[in-house]
Amino acid sequence: MSRIGKMPVPVPSGVTVSLSDGVFAAKGPLGDLEVDVPEGMTLDIGDAEIVVSRPSDSKPHRSLHGLTRSLVNSAVLGVSQGFSKTLEITGVGYRAEIKGKSLVLHLGYSHPIQMDPPPNVEFLTPDATHVVVKGIDKQVVGQLAADIRGCRPPEPYKGKGIRYQGEVVRRKAGKTAAG
Repeated sequence: MSRIGKMPVPVPSGVTVSLSDGVFAAKGPLGDLEVDVPEGMTLDIGDAEIVVSRPSDSKPHRSLHGLTRSLVNSAVLGVSQGFSKTLEITGVGYRAEIKGKSLVLHLGYSHPIQMDPPPNVEFLTPDATHVVVKGIDKQVVGQLAADIRGCRPPEPYKGKGIRYQGEVVRRKAGKTAAG
């Protein structure tokens, strides 16, 4: 039995869930999300929890069991609490700012980089060297944070670039003078 798949998904108060035609829908105070349930997986929606079950112990069903439970759990958490990723910008002159709803990054290139948020996602800049990506869809928030980090990944010699909060960048020694 899948350790993750057999755990029930708690449904907090204020969140309504439904299942119709293989599509799981969750509505909460932050918005609403839909998840396609893979063929064969069944969702038993109770009063305060959802249980995901599989029809057999075959390899494809076992592999989809935990995945389905994780996707349903992420949808329920997203509409109730939301998700966020924090990025740190390190480097002389590197900074971020918000213009309207867009994020503008100054990363040492000849031009600033402008990124527009997709629906249900917002950017916050508590200061010029931190960017917070907030939204209800865990996959979209993670991908957008990875795209921002990809604009200038941290380099190993001086550590300049964009990194996730708490990410450790292994530093390399530079050249030594021949003597």
